[in-house]
Amino acid sequence: MRFGLFLILVCTSGACACTIPVFRYALDRWEADKFHLVLPASAAQDTALQDVLRPLRANGKANMDITTSRDAAVTKAELRNSRESRQLVWSGTLDQASLAALLDSPARKKIVESILAGDSFIWVIADNGSPQDAVEVERIEKRLRFLEQVASLPIQDPNDPDSQLGQGPPLRLKFTTLRLHRDDPAEKVLLKMLAGPKGELDPASTSFAAPVFGKGRVLGAWPLTLLDDATLEEASMFLVGRCGCRIKNENPGWDLLLNVDWEKALPAAGQARGAAEETGKPAVLAPKTPEVVAIMPESVPSDNMGGGSSMMGALGALILGLLVLWGLKSRRT
Repeated sequence: MRFGLFLILVCTSGACACTIPVFRYALDRWEADKFHLVLPASAAQDTALQDVLRPLRANGKANMDITTSRDAAVTKAELRNSRESRQLVWSGTLDQASLAALLDSPARKKIVESILAGDSFIWVIADNGSPQDAVEVERIEKRLRFLEQVASLPIQDPNDPDSQLGQGPPLRLKFTTLRLHRDDPAEKVLLKMLAGPKGELDPASTSFAAPVFGKGRVLGAWPLTLLDDATLEEASMFLVGRCGCRIKNENPGWDLLLNVDWEKALPAAGQARGAAEETGKPAVLAPKTPEVVAIMPESVPSDNMGGGSSMMGALGALILGLLVLWGLKSRRT
C-alpha cells in the first residue's frame, strides 16, 4: 500500500497555516487514545487484584481505562483498543506481572526516551533475524540516513500564533530506528499494537516496520517486502512536513499504550529547550549536509564548508543540494 493515499486524505481534510511539523504538532496537541481493560465479574471479589489495580484507578499515567464486565462469557481480563472495539490486544489472567507487561516494556521505554529527546519519529522494525530480513533492515536504515541528510523542517515563524510550540524538547530533525525480534516475549503486546487495530498484519508471521511519533502515535505498518524506498520516503517526509490538518481523527494512524504522564514529562523535556534559548543557541537543530555519492551515517565534515572555500564552491554546493531535493520532490509527484 502506497502512502500517497494518506497524503490525499490529509490534504483534502482542510489545510491550515500552521508551520509546525506533523510529528511535533501531534506531540503538542493530540492526546493519546485510551485502551480499555475489561475485567471479568469475578474480579470484584478478588481483593489481591483490586490492590494491584488501585494505583491505576487513583492516579494512573497510562492511556487506559478499566471496567468490570457483566457478561458471564467474559472469564479472563481483556485489553481492547478502545471501549467501542472488540479487537483484543491481549487476554489472560491479570496479576502484578501481567499488568506490568501490559503497561510497559523495554522497547516502549526506548520509544518514550526518543520522543522526549526530540526525535522526529522512530521507525520500529520487527523481524525474525533471517538473512533476508537483515538485508531489508539494512536497506531501510541506509535510506533513512540518506533522507535525514537531505530533509529539512518547515521554517518556523515565532510571531505566528498558530505555529507556537508547546512544552517539550527542542524541535529538531532526527530519524531513529528501533529493531525488535518478532519472538521477543517482553514485546508481545507492543508488537500486537504496532501491527494495527484491524488485525490485517500478523506480527507472529510477518516482518514489518511502523513509524511512531507524537505521544505514541503509529502512522501505519508495512510488511518489509512491501516497504519500498518510495513508501519509506513518503511516510517519513510527511511526518517532518508542515501539519495539514488539526484534527487527529482525520489523520491516518493509531495509538500505543504507554505508561507516561505527558503533562509532567513534556515540561521536564522542555527544560533543555529553555536552557538552549537562554544561552542564545538555536532551539531548532539544522539537518546535516547532504552526502550524495556515498550514503554514510556520519555527517559531512564541517570544514568542507569553511572560510577557505570560494564563493563558486559554496554556490555549487547549494545547487547540488537543491537538485537532490528537487529529485525527491519529483518522485513524490
